[in-house]
Amino acid sequence: MRVGEVTTSGSTGVSSVSFAFRHCQRQRTRGLTSAFVALFLFAPLVALAQPAGPAAEKLGVGLYGSNGHQLAPATFADHPHARLVAVAGLRATTTLPEGVTRHASLEALLADPAVALVSLCCPRRADQARDAIRCLEAGKHVYAEKPAALTETELDQILAAARRSGKQFHEMAGTAFAPSYAIMRRLVREGAVGEVIQVFVQKSYRYGAARSQDEAIDGGMFLQVGIHAARLVEHVGGVRIKSIAGWETAFGKPAKDAGEGKIAGAAQAELENGGIATIIINYLNPPGTTLPHGNETLRVFGTTGFIESVDGGARTRLVTAGRIVEPLAAVPALDYFDAVAAQLVNGTAMPLTLDEELHPLRVLLRAKEKMRAAPSALRK
Repeated sequence: MRVGEVTTSGSTGVSSVSFAFRHCQRQRTRGLTSAFVALFLFAPLVALAQPAGPAAEKLGVGLYGSNGHQLAPATFADHPHARLVAVAGLRATTTLPEGVTRHASLEALLADPAVALVSLCCPRRADQARDAIRCLEAGKHVYAEKPAALTETELDQILAAARRSGKQFHEMAGTAFAPSYAIMRRLVREGAVGEVIQVFVQKSYRYGAARSQDEAIDGGMFLQVGIHAARLVEHVGGVRIKSIAGWETAFGKPAKDAGEGKIAGAAQAELENGGIATIIINYLNPPGTTLPHGNETLRVFGTTGFIESVDGGARTRLVTAGRIVEPLAAVPALDYFDAVAAQLVNGTAMPLTLDEELHPLRVLLRAKEKMRAAPSALRK
């Protein structure tokens, strides 16, 4: 095999690095080496992991609520940029490191001068925009569980409060930086599939006995599941959603589960470059299998091929004319909180602009508001 030729390989990383090397040769210079390719792939992620300098003080973090993907106290054991200083609203059974203060309320947490950032997983997602604004107005940065708001007006109010306070607001938006998606994002950005024409995303969770039937608790299926899918379209596919139409149904939901909760949904989107995207989301992933709880499929089709991740990354491949690369090279995951903390402490650039980070949520909120206004209408 010639250097730069891509063939199917069972050796993780060999074919994909070969592809990246070939691409770099074509686009930049014929003098690049495989060592440079490794640096090109991994240096941005390694930079985020570098510890703060001796003079940099670690960010004091307070955790509020446990409704969602709250940061685990163990996260901070050896964190280079952040330390856990206080909590409120966590489960009483949560074990805390020595020296961490357990407050009785969000108000008490916000009054704690050691807290510089609040990781927000409110007991009711319907209260999260209000509480995010309270945190910002108290002079705290905010790292919020998704969906960070339930209407576009709420989202804009949060951002206005951040501007007024001079503090930063971020959503827990790291979907695209899991290992299988990080390499897809990189290759798509390098032009591995040409210009993106169509994106397909499936996000399928198990239903579960504790699935909320009150959208005020978790934001509802369309927002809290759909946000992952919309991020994959934009943050991996690399093309923004221009317009989107959404549908959802409670058909087939267990009869015992009364309430407004839905069990399946779909969205069709027009992309800003003229392409299209299809999203399916549901709570129909059967129990008792080896599939991941949130089973995902992502396919990005372009003018020269397609790239995909199936069954939550169990199978990844790049297909172009006459060639298949399978599996794709493993790329270190980027923890989005680590990126936020590094930015606040060291000024390290975030992997997404704030507009890029929140645009998937913004377009889903618009679609959801249209469904609320006309629940039986299948329209944009």
